[in-house]
Amino acid sequence: MSEVILLSGSPSEHSRSHHVLQYIGSLVEAEGYRIKHISIRDIPKEDLFLGRYDSPAVAEVSRTLEKASGVIVGSPVYKAAYSGVLKALLDLLPQDILQHKPVLPIMTGGSPSHMLALEYTLKPVLATLKGQTLKGVYLLDRQIDRKLENPIVDEDVLNRAKKQVQYLISILKKQEAALNASYL
Repeated sequence: MSEVILLSGSPSEHSRSHHVLQYIGSLVEAEGYRIKHISIRDIPKEDLFLGRYDSPAVAEVSRTLEKASGVIVGSPVYKAAYSGVLKALLDLLPQDILQHKPVLPIMTGGSPSHMLALEYTLKPVLATLKGQTLKGVYLLDRQIDRKLENPIVDEDVLNRAKKQVQYLISILKKQEAALNASYL
């Protein structure tokens, strides 16, 4: 069974982006894929701050991402970009860690004016790591209710998110079919 990694780039304990990421993960899980959560909060702060490439925690994240079939990355917008701690982690990972993996980026922010942060900050760094970056989803804070199991309260945004999940699933299934065909 294939595994999809949920990578949360939020340093906040009660993060909207993390909550949305968990919900999106449940949609992927409902399609028969295993989900594994990785949060930047799980990485020792010293490893991130000091850029410890040889950290056991960073090495474990690398191994997990290497084995994954796909990745969903979520981050809040801070100063028109993804979180700095997510950047610190991504900087420590191998240059091609996401090669041949579909990657669904998700960002949350307080203003529509930060919508392009997805296009101009997060997607380029994921592409640099060789990820096959999907269109992604940007959600406004007001479109999220953390008290609900499905936190996406705006129907249009929910439909876009579900469409992106289905696109991710279709890519994963094509990759699985190609892999199975290569064994025949």
